[in-house]
Amino acid sequence: MTVLVCSDLDRTLIYSAAAFALDGPDETMPRLLCVEFYQGAPLSYMTEASARTLETLVTAATFVPTTTRTPEQYRRVQLLEKPPAYAICANGGHLLVDGEDDPEWAETVRNRVAEGCAPLADVQHHLVQVSGDFVLKRRSASGLFAYMVVDRASLPSGWVEDLTGWCAERGWRTSLQGRKVYCLPARLTKAAAAAEVARRAGASTTLSAGDSLLDVELLEAADLSIRPAHGELHDTGWTAPTTAVTAARGVAAGQEIADWLLERAAEP
Repeated sequence: MTVLVCSDLDRTLIYSAAAFALDGPDETMPRLLCVEFYQGAPLSYMTEASARTLETLVTAATFVPTTTRTPEQYRRVQLLEKPPAYAICANGGHLLVDGEDDPEWAETVRNRVAEGCAPLADVQHHLVQVSGDFVLKRRSASGLFAYMVVDRASLPSGWVEDLTGWCAERGWRTSLQGRKVYCLPARLTKAAAAAEVARRAGASTTLSAGDSLLDVELLEAADLSIRPAHGELHDTGWTAPTTAVTAARGVAAGQEIADWLLERAAEP
């Protein structure tokens, strides 16, 4: 029996210092391992216990990092001693096989998202029109979607809701994660890429984990799934019958998720 484990990365398994949510005294802080450096500086961490758990998990299941990061951003993250055989990037827009982009999958996705949604250029133009001082950066990812880095404290009331409505009318959706606002085609999903990996791996059972609205289809499609008690899904109160919720928040939730995934992947 092959078990497939598809997990989001940021604020699910790995955390920036701003997302640690460690409230206890220093002596109770878990030992942390830096798993990402950017421009020479440490950026993302997980607990050392989580790292050990993941190394065990890959012996019990086919583990697939499943992220909205571009392939270039994903490759900065070093979760395991040996990189996993599969990784899903750009919210399903890229399928990496042994570290290399699968061009046939990329073409399939681009053909799918081109149907029934407005072009990326239209969305980018709109984002310029509705941006203010609270938007610090505007970026596009893999020619598939757009995102902005924003000052959360300065976001105008109702701005995200208005953007969500505008996008929905054009076949797009939005997600607010930390300091980033994402705008993606509705047909660009992690779940579709996960189903393709499950087919290739011959998986009979799928487990998943994630924290944002962009993970909903992934969580719902899995046999069992888990989300942390923080993040976009937690803030909106999203639940599903087959989705567990961690007791912990922040980086401790990441450890709880890793343990939960291993426990179920190793079940006879």
